[in-house]
Amino acid sequence: MMFLKNSFFLFCIIGYLSISPFIAIAQEHPSLILTKAGVEKIRAELGKVPLFDVSLEQLKKEVDAEIALGIDTPVPKDYSGGYTHTRHKKNWIVLQKAGVLFQILQDEKYAIYVRDMLMQYAELYPTLPAHPKTRSYARGKLFWQCLNDSNWLVYVSQAYDCIYDWLSKKERKNLEKNLFRPFADWISVKNPQFYNRVHNHSTWGNAAVGMIGLVMDDEELVERALYGFKDDALEVGAKDNDGGFIKEEGQKTGFLANLDEPFSPDGYYTEGPYYQRYAMYPFLIFAQGLHNVKPELKIFEYKKGVLLKSVNALLNLTDADGEFFPINDGQKGMSYYSRELVTAVDIAYHFGGNNPELLSIAQKQGRVVLDDTGLSIAMGIKEGRAKPFVKKSINLSDGSDGDQGGVGILRYGEEDLTVVLKYAAQGLSHGHYDKLSFSVYEKGEEVLQDYGLARFVNIEQKGGGNYLKENTTWAKQTVAHNTLVQNETSHFDGKYEVGNKHHSELFFFDTTNDHVQLISAKEKNAYPETEMHRTLVLIKDKNMEKPYVLDILKVNSNTKNKYDLPFYYKGQIMEMNFDYKVPKSLNPLGTSNGYQHLWLEGKGNSTSQNTKFSWLNNQKFYTLTMATHLNDELLFTRLGANDPEFNLRRDAAFMLRRKDVAKEVFVSIIESHGAYSPVSEFAVNARSSISNLEVIYDDIDFTGVLIETTKDKKSLLILSNIEASKSYEHKLEINNKEYKWTGPYYFGPVK
Repeated sequence: MMFLKNSFFLFCIIGYLSISPFIAIAQEHPSLILTKAGVEKIRAELGKVPLFDVSLEQLKKEVDAEIALGIDTPVPKDYSGGYTHTRHKKNWIVLQKAGVLFQILQDEKYAIYVRDMLMQYAELYPTLPAHPKTRSYARGKLFWQCLNDSNWLVYVSQAYDCIYDWLSKKERKNLEKNLFRPFADWISVKNPQFYNRVHNHSTWGNAAVGMIGLVMDDEELVERALYGFKDDALEVGAKDNDGGFIKEEGQKTGFLANLDEPFSPDGYYTEGPYYQRYAMYPFLIFAQGLHNVKPELKIFEYKKGVLLKSVNALLNLTDADGEFFPINDGQKGMSYYSRELVTAVDIAYHFGGNNPELLSIAQKQGRVVLDDTGLSIAMGIKEGRAKPFVKKSINLSDGSDGDQGGVGILRYGEEDLTVVLKYAAQGLSHGHYDKLSFSVYEKGEEVLQDYGLARFVNIEQKGGGNYLKENTTWAKQTVAHNTLVQNETSHFDGKYEVGNKHHSELFFFDTTNDHVQLISAKEKNAYPETEMHRTLVLIKDKNMEKPYVLDILKVNSNTKNKYDLPFYYKGQIMEMNFDYKVPKSLNPLGTSNGYQHLWLEGKGNSTSQNTKFSWLNNQKFYTLTMATHLNDELLFTRLGANDPEFNLRRDAAFMLRRKDVAKEVFVSIIESHGAYSPVSEFAVNARSSISNLEVIYDDIDFTGVLIETTKDKKSLLILSNIEASKSYEHKLEINNKEYKWTGPYYFGPVK
């Protein structure tokens, strides 16, 4: 009878638990990135999906090699690139991968490896003070900055989730008490200057705290991740090591704030593509965890699906080789082959409607992540659904509401020629002072380059792998970019607090005609009482071998100034149509604002209305044709002055200098032509096809530019300087000939 009573009581309790909305149901594991249902599906498909199987085998070899080496959790002491830094970084990667292998292969050696390493960390962590290197505004414990500590926790939380149920309750308690909870507190409430802000740093911190909170079922940590925390005692106007604001008036905090503010509605991230790539991992991996554990948040729908849009934006911010344009602080060579973009592409495909174009990117990447998203990608490729990812001309707005300038990209054909115009906001602390700067690429090769950052990332010999002082003295300065410099002074006088208040404005973007594509933008605040207006035109003329770029830069100032317009070309000089002198000894071009780093290697003066400068690079010829005034100064410069530690590349520039002018138009054509074969030793079409470039009309309302080729073909571009409406009807008389057109520009024959 007692057994029956007890059974009935137990039956009632089970029934109550199944229907009561007030009783918490224990969270199952894994549930963060991998899920139980997902793991079962993966196991069922093993051996049937080639790309997934290859990725699994590669990962297994890597982790097995690390297991064979043994576990090492050294006491931290180094900057980026040093042994302890690199070892702890390797540990976080291997821990995450070993956890995945345990779930998929059900081999306990991987769980044992994860547990044993985590136990070592749980023993080490309580003994650690702040990291001994003091450079960072927010020191971590395992690493010299909280940023890397956050990296560690984002990855390791996934490993913990994978072995959570395999561990004993006692082991979990030890890890959470001595490692994970104090770790989360250190990078958040103990370092609010790192955590409670809008920046890629805090995004990593938010994701780290939130992900370990999801695994531990700690709602307080999850809330702290999503919304930050109050009473951080931070002063408005405080700055970090890069000069960026830590706290601004009325600033929101937390993961959602970092989604709201830095992303534009188009998915452009204000710090630029290099840091967008870096931040995409915590943004998307935490979002995936929130989707799996807290689907009610509908995180992938937040801000009209901006996270998924951002992957498409980021892929469009690459050249033909998949390398990101080095806008703002950006290391050249970083590309969509990085682990962050493998994850991003897989997540965007799985949660973003299975766009078949993403499958072609995954094919190039050659690997997938080992979870539901990677399986989706691999199966899509196996089933033959991949389509080419076609990068077209695109204009990406900047600012949370898309009203703070942007980045425009003009492309022709299979990226035969690509033009990038930056007219964006400052870009937080990683921004450069380069309003209306541009760069040009041909099939992935730089024609006119942006310098990028001055840093050897994770190479200890160079400044501990961190930003070099030359990032401030050179890379961020205006003269380091292909844009206009007034009186040898950087835009906004190189002051972040000024530049952060302003952005350039789009005038118009028009790619309706594939043969004449334009982007035009204005900048009114870089210099006092000076307005700059730059228009880039990508033109495909049937009479020309290749497309070419027309650059019109109109400046209007209330005072007379000295203007420098540099062009950072890549390659070997071929010829020019003016005389010049080479100094017997080199001297810097100036004393500050980046000029102190430029050697003056040669100097001449224009002698005609057209100045030509040609060079050879990657077996292709290029010519810069400029409409010049008599006695414009023409400078040959090379980077490297005042650089005793050889931190800077020895890049060259050709610079136009025009003095004592207030209102001017700088007009140039960048032309790719011909080729040279070192095998046949033949040069084909080695000279420019532009015979004349001339400003034939200019006033406050219109600018007219004449382009004449060696085949006696004449074209005229008339740009409206005030009215950009596509429906506005214009009428203008030039040389007694009347031109009528609708929209912001006319391009056609000369009457």
